[in-house]
Amino acid sequence: MSDYTQKLNYTQEHSDEIQATIRRVYCSLLEKGYSPILQLSGYILTGDPTYITNHNHARQIIQRVDRDTLLQALVQGYLKDVESDKRW
Repeated sequence: MSDYTQKLNYTQEHSDEIQATIRRVYCSLLEKGYSPILQLSGYILTGDPTYITNHNHARQIIQRVDRDTLLQALVQGYLKDVESDKRW
């Protein structure tokens, strides 16, 4: 067991592009009747592209973004309000 905490570096360099990618894939999954949250979660956890539909080339589009980057962008979006709250 290690007491060392690994540090990841994340840049927001392409955050608009990543957000657009996630939205596009989300809409494609929704159009095909899938649960976008479950399907995107499955893809991010496993790396298996078959969690993402081919509809509107969504599978090809999502694979252009590294999964670690996708996860970081999603967590950042989820915690955006927490980060702006300077009370803690």
